[in-house]
Amino acid sequence: MSARNKYFSHLEPIIRSLPDKPGVYQYFDDKNHIIYIGKAKNLKKRVSSYFVKINSISGKVQMLVRKIADIKYIVVATEQDALLLENNLIKKYRPHYNVSLKDDKTFPWICIKNEPFPRVFSTRTVIRDGSQYFGPYANIRLMNTLLDLTRQLYPIRNCNLKLTAKNIAAGKFKVCLEFHIGNCRGPCENKQSEEDYDQSIAAIKNIIKGNISMVARQLRELMMKYAGEQEFEKAHFVKEKLELLDKYQSKSTVVNPSINDVDVFSIIADGLTAYVNYLKVMNGAIIQVHTIELQKKLDETPEELLSIAITDIRQRFESLSPEIIVPFMPDFEIPMVAYVIPKIGDKRKLLDLSERNVKYYQLEKEKQKDLVDPEHKSKRILDTMMKDLRMTELPEHIECFDNSNIQGSFPVAAMVCFKSAKPDKSEYRHFTIKTVEGPDDFASMEEVIYRRYKRLLEEEKPLPQLIVVDGGKGQLSSAVNSLDKLGLKGRITIIGIAKKLEEIYYPNDPLPMYLDKKSETLRVIQQMRDEAHRFGITHHRRVREKAIMAPQLMEIEGIGYTLNQKLLWKFKSVKNIRAATLNDLQETIGKAKGNVVWEHFHGKE
Repeated sequence: MSARNKYFSHLEPIIRSLPDKPGVYQYFDDKNHIIYIGKAKNLKKRVSSYFVKINSISGKVQMLVRKIADIKYIVVATEQDALLLENNLIKKYRPHYNVSLKDDKTFPWICIKNEPFPRVFSTRTVIRDGSQYFGPYANIRLMNTLLDLTRQLYPIRNCNLKLTAKNIAAGKFKVCLEFHIGNCRGPCENKQSEEDYDQSIAAIKNIIKGNISMVARQLRELMMKYAGEQEFEKAHFVKEKLELLDKYQSKSTVVNPSINDVDVFSIIADGLTAYVNYLKVMNGAIIQVHTIELQKKLDETPEELLSIAITDIRQRFESLSPEIIVPFMPDFEIPMVAYVIPKIGDKRKLLDLSERNVKYYQLEKEKQKDLVDPEHKSKRILDTMMKDLRMTELPEHIECFDNSNIQGSFPVAAMVCFKSAKPDKSEYRHFTIKTVEGPDDFASMEEVIYRRYKRLLEEEKPLPQLIVVDGGKGQLSSAVNSLDKLGLKGRITIIGIAKKLEEIYYPNDPLPMYLDKKSETLRVIQQMRDEAHRFGITHHRRVREKAIMAPQLMEIEGIGYTLNQKLLWKFKSVKNIRAATLNDLQETIGKAKGNVVWEHFHGKE
C-alpha cells in the first residue's frame, strides 16, 4: 500500500486497523474540518482503495487524498444503515468534496398541523414542530386535487382557533359560515368529537399517501352498516363519497392497478450535474413526483449518484416500498427491497415516464439558467461541441464555407462566422472564384480556404478553432490541402458535413461520425451550414442578375442569355470583354458570334 510513503505514513496505522465491516468513514484536513464522508460495504477495503496506486486515480480524487490529515469511522450493522448515516452526516456537515444535493425549496408541501383538531393545508415553509409534511409537490395541480378531494370527503376546519378542550368547554368560540355551508362540522362548539375528527384526519393521511383502497374499503363497510341499520340517508351520503373517491382513482390510475407500493427512479448524469426523478406508485396511480439536482465533486459514477438519491428521497418521503424500479443497478443493496430493471410492459412504461420527467426538468433548469445568465447557454453549447467533436479547446470561433454555382455559371463561395455559438455577421465573407473554370466544387473549396487563411496569416488576425466545410470527403480533402500549404494542418480542427445523412467527416478518417439528431452540436453545425448556403445563394443571385442586366451586351443582336453568361463568366465584366482580343472572343462563344461581339465594340473604330 502506497500509504507507506512520506505523505500518508501517518495514516497507515489507522488504515491497517479499519474493520472489514460496513460503515461510514470521515476524512479530516489539517484544520480538523470534515472534507469528505463516504459509505462502505467493507471499511478496510474501501478506505485502502484511495491510497493504492494514487497516481492512477482522477486528479480530483488525488487532490482530496493529499488533503487527508485524519480518518474517523463509524461501524454499522448493515449497508442500509451505512446509506442512511452517510446521508444524514452529509446534510449536517456539508463536506466540500461530497455530492451537493440541490433541492428546489419553492415546491409546496401538504401540512397536517400538530395541534388539537389538526388543520390540513398547503405550505412552502417546513417548520419542525411535530407537524406532518407530505411532499414536496412539483406537480401543484396534483396537490390541489388531493386537497380538494379530502375536503369534499372529510369536512375539517380551516380556521386558526386554539381548539383546546378547555377553551371549547368554556364556550369561547361560535360556529362560522363554514359550518353553515357544510365545510366544517363545528368542533369549536363541540358539535364534532375529537375522536371522530381524528378518524377523518387518519383517512386523509391514507389518501395523501395513496392508500385509497383502504379508505374505500372503510367507506363501503360504513355504508353497509348504515344500510343494515336502515339509516338510508347516511348510507346515501357515504355512497356519494365512495363515488367521488372512485372517480378520482379512475382519473389518477396510469398503469396496471396491480402495481402497488413501488418507487421509480431515473437519472441523467451529464457533465458536473446530475438529475434524479422519483415517482411513487400506489395501486397503479402516481401519487408523488419529485426531481432533485446533484452537483458532482469527485467524478462520481451514475451508480453512486443513484444510490445517494434513492437514500435521500426514500428517507425524505418515508417510503418503505419493497420494490424499486431503476434503469440500472445501484451500487448498494437495501434489505428487504428488490431492484427491478424492466425491459417491457407496464413497469417499463413507468420508467419511461420517469425518464421523460427528468429530461423535462433538466431542460427547464437549463432554460432558467440561460435567462439568468445568457452567457451560460453559449458556454454549455461550446462545452458540448468540444466534447462531441473530440476537440482539445473550446470552439469559440467557428467558420463555415459553402460553394454556390448553377451548372458552373458564376461560381462563388460564402463564409459565415460564429462566435460563442452565435452568428457574427460582421465577419461574413463572399468569394468570387478566380482560378477555377467550370463546376469544380473541390478546386473551388481549395481556392477559397487558401485565400481566406492566407489573408488572416498576412494580417496577423486570430484563426478559428473550428472550420466546417459543407460537403463530404472530397471538399474536406481539398480544404485540408490548402491548410497544409499554409502550414496550418493540425493546428485547426476541420470537419466536413454531408447533407444527405448529416454525416460528419474528419481528415484521414474513412468512416463518418453520426451525431444525435437532437444534439446541440449538430444543431449549431446545421445552422452554420444553412446560413452559409443562404448567404452564398444571395451573393450568387446578385452576381447573376448583374450579369444578365448588362445593357451593353443585351443590345448586341444575336447574343442571348446563354452567350451573355459565357462571356461574363469568362471575362468577369463588360470592360474586360471590350478589351479582349478577337481570338479570345471566338474561343469563348464561337467564330461567328465572336465576330459579332468584336464588331459591336470595335467596328466603328
